[in-house]
Amino acid sequence: MSVIFQVFSNMYQDSVSLMQISAKISQQAGIEQASVVMGTQTNLAQLADAGLGDGVKAGPNDLIIAVMGDEAACNGAITLARELLSSKPQESSNDGVFAPNLVSLDMALGRHPDINLALISVPGDYAAAEAIKALQLDMNVMLFSDNVSLTQEKQIKTLAREKNRLVMGPDCGTAIINGLPLGFANVVNRGAIGVVGASGTGVQEVTCRVDHLGAGISQALGTGGHDLHEDIGGISMQYGLEMLAGDPSTQVIVLISKPPARAVAECILEQASACGKPVVVNFLGADAASITRRGVFAAATLAQAADMAVALLNGNPATAADNEPLSAEQCQDLPASRTDIRGVFAGGTFCYESQLICQQQGFSAASNTPVAGNQKLADLWKSTGHTLIDMGDDDFTRGKPHPMIDPTLRNQRIAAEISDPHTAVLLFDLVLGYGATSEPATQLIEILKQQPRENRPLLVAHVCGTEADPQQRSRQITALRQAGVLVAGCNAQAALWASQIARIQAEKKETK
Repeated sequence: MSVIFQVFSNMYQDSVSLMQISAKISQQAGIEQASVVMGTQTNLAQLADAGLGDGVKAGPNDLIIAVMGDEAACNGAITLARELLSSKPQESSNDGVFAPNLVSLDMALGRHPDINLALISVPGDYAAAEAIKALQLDMNVMLFSDNVSLTQEKQIKTLAREKNRLVMGPDCGTAIINGLPLGFANVVNRGAIGVVGASGTGVQEVTCRVDHLGAGISQALGTGGHDLHEDIGGISMQYGLEMLAGDPSTQVIVLISKPPARAVAECILEQASACGKPVVVNFLGADAASITRRGVFAAATLAQAADMAVALLNGNPATAADNEPLSAEQCQDLPASRTDIRGVFAGGTFCYESQLICQQQGFSAASNTPVAGNQKLADLWKSTGHTLIDMGDDDFTRGKPHPMIDPTLRNQRIAAEISDPHTAVLLFDLVLGYGATSEPATQLIEILKQQPRENRPLLVAHVCGTEADPQQRSRQITALRQAGVLVAGCNAQAALWASQIARIQAEKKETK
C-alpha cells in the first residue's frame, strides 16, 4: 500500500470543487483513500488522522492531493486530479452565469457593477474576513464556508444589519435566489412560497415538496445552523423574514429550524405574527402550542410545512396530508430476531427528524448526533440496538467528501447494517440536486444485489429531489423499487414506516 501526495503552492479552489475531485479520484480502481484539500492546519491534521499526511508540508494557500492505494493507481489518480484542477470552466452560458476568473471582489465589482451577492467558499480561517469585505462593498453574502466562530458570525451579521444586507451562513449549504439554485439545491418551480431555513436539507425537503404539490418557490434563504443560537439571536432569519414580508412575489412564508433558544424563538414568532402574511413554522420537535398564534401555523414535520404552505396559498385551511401506513403485504415476514431500526443518512436534518419521529413512536435510538432523550453512539463504526446516524456530520467527513457528493462510505455503512442479523428495517435517504452525485441509486443497488432479498431486512428510503433535477427523481425511485426498496413520499413517512416495522417485530418477539 502506497501513499503519494503532491502540493501546489498558492493554488486555491473552493471546497465544493475539491470534494467533487476527491470523489472522482476515490472511485478509481486500486485507490483506498483520496483527499484534495487546502493546506490549512485543520486539513493537515485531518490528513494525518487518515494516514495521508506523513511528510506533507503545506501552507493555507497551498493545495494538496493525497492518495492511498496501489502505487500505479496512486500515480494515475494524481494525474487525473491534476487534469481536473487545470480544466477551465466555460466563460459564459445562456443562463447569465459566468466564470469571471477574477482575483478579488473589488475586481469583480469593477467589471460587473450590478453584482449584489457574493458566494464565499474559502477555508474557515479566511471566510470571516472575505464576508466582511463583501459587506463593506454593499454586497449580500452567502457564506458556504464552515469553521467560523460564533464571535466572528456575530460580528459579520451585526455589520450586515447595519448595512441593510443579508448574510446566509456561515455553513449555509443551500439557497435558491431568483430561481437560481446555489450550493446543494434542487431545480424547483418559481412561485409564491418563500422559505427561510437554518437547515440545508430541511430547505431542500420543503422546496421539493412544494414543487411536487404543483406550487413554486419565490426565494429560499439559508441562515446557517448557528443563526438561532442565543449568542447570534436569529439575525439572518429575522432579516430574511423581513425581506420576504416585503416581497410582492411572496404570498406565504415558511420558517425551518431545530428548536431555537426560547428568547430567540419568541422574537422571531412575534415578527412572523406581525408580518402581514401567513407564516408556517417548523421548529423541529418544538411544541405546537408554543408556536401557534395569529397568522402563524405550526407544522410537525418538514413535509407538513410544505403541505400547509401550499394549502394556505390556495386559500384552504392550513392542513397537511396524512401519512399512509404500510400494508400487510409490504411488511413482509421477518425472523423475530430482527428487531432494530437502523438509519443511515446523508442529510443531517433528515436524521434529526427521523430520530424525533421514531422517539414519538416509542423507539429511542443511539446516534452520533442525538436529539434530546436519545443517547450518543459509543462507537461511530458499530451500531447497537436502534441506531440512526448522520453520515454527513464532521465525524465522517473529515478529509473525505460529503456523502451527497460521494456516497461510497455511506453505502459501505448501509451494507454493514444489512448484514447485521439484528436489523429489521434499514432507513436511508437519497438527496438529489446540484452538487450531488449524478446517479445516487446506482452504486447502492450494486450493494443491495450482493444480499438476497429473503436474507435481508426491509429497506425504506426517501428520495429528496424533483423531476427537473439532473438525477430525475422518478428515475431514482424506479431503480430503488426494482431493487426491492420501499420508497416513501417524504422523510417523515419513511420514519413512520420504519417505526411500524419495528413495532411488528417487537410484538412478534413478545409472543414467542
